[in-house]
Amino acid sequence: MVQTAAEAVSVPLCDIAGQNAALAGEIEAAWRRVLASGQVILGPEVSALEAEVAAFCGVRHAVACSSGTDALVLALHALGIGPGDEVIVPAFTFFATAGAVCRVGATPVFADIDPATYLLDPAEVVQRLSPRSRAVIPVHLFGQACDMAALRAVAEEHTLYIVEDAAQAFGSGYAGEQCGRFGHAAALSFYPTKNLGAAGDAGMVLTDDVGLARRMRALRVHGSEVRYYHREVGYNMRLDALQAALLRVKLRYVPQWLEQRRQAAARYDALIQQAQLQQWLQPPVVLPQRYHTFNQYVVRVPAAHRDALVQFLKSHQIGVEIYYPLGLHEQECFRHLGYQRGDFPRAEAAAASVLALPMFPEITPAQQQRVIEVCAAYAAAHAPSLRRAA
Repeated sequence: MVQTAAEAVSVPLCDIAGQNAALAGEIEAAWRRVLASGQVILGPEVSALEAEVAAFCGVRHAVACSSGTDALVLALHALGIGPGDEVIVPAFTFFATAGAVCRVGATPVFADIDPATYLLDPAEVVQRLSPRSRAVIPVHLFGQACDMAALRAVAEEHTLYIVEDAAQAFGSGYAGEQCGRFGHAAALSFYPTKNLGAAGDAGMVLTDDVGLARRMRALRVHGSEVRYYHREVGYNMRLDALQAALLRVKLRYVPQWLEQRRQAAARYDALIQQAQLQQWLQPPVVLPQRYHTFNQYVVRVPAAHRDALVQFLKSHQIGVEIYYPLGLHEQECFRHLGYQRGDFPRAEAAAASVLALPMFPEITPAQQQRVIEVCAAYAAAHAPSLRRAA
């Protein structure tokens, strides 16, 4: 029997405070080091983080910046993408992927997704090509890598830049290689809930191109390589040294945390199977050759029940989130692009049926058991309707 709301033990969607508390001594020591140095923006702490992340991801250069969104903007700007250009992006992803395209003056062109994984469909990319196409942004959504072999083949044939959006996929892999190594550049987010999370906003661009890295380093400081001398108009996208110091502490724990996430995902899979819920509470599909890091554990339920299940979970103090309730083509700010409902049916179906269950490295088996017990209670109360929907 499910406990009443008053009796229930809550399970957060992501326990950031718990992770930070466990590392409080190391983080405080790192911050004291920064404060004592007097160098609190960029400087040696940020340079050290860049070198460590580049080594971790197996790339030559890493350029730290103020957010994952700004990482996408830096990469696109440095590649020369701007007004008159088109950039192909998935119709189902976080807003920043398309928003960054608009911020450099280019036009986002949406493409549909694989219905099982929610990842950008390479065949759909081909369908959306035009003479104005300059780049494609594959999003390694929820911690699983896109089909980069197919996307690279499309990009090479049609002379497109690839900018990987790896915001949710730090440490994820494809065919034995880490995400971030497959394109001309890759954007990382260190938003607090990510696989490697800061205590605020932070981001980074990865690249093997020394010229691209050099231009991005200038762009993040108002287009200046030498202080007060500006070759071009850039941005204020610098990373604080305090964030870099915290991230350097956490980076050492990332391999352990990623394995904990994968183990937690396997427990969810087993619990769903044991409770015989898999016909309507569909676990994530993991493709071959993928090292999925489960930044989110996203299940799929019948669309007619999704919002009711969300409210039921919340009423029992279970953290839950919908990633994402609308396809990008349905966002009000993109109406001028002329897309209509029905243009991307797989993205629309995903938006109507997905939800994310609690996921963080430290989640306990007991917490996960609690989550699935509440889902089972919902199923018991709605069994006839769910059988028809499934």
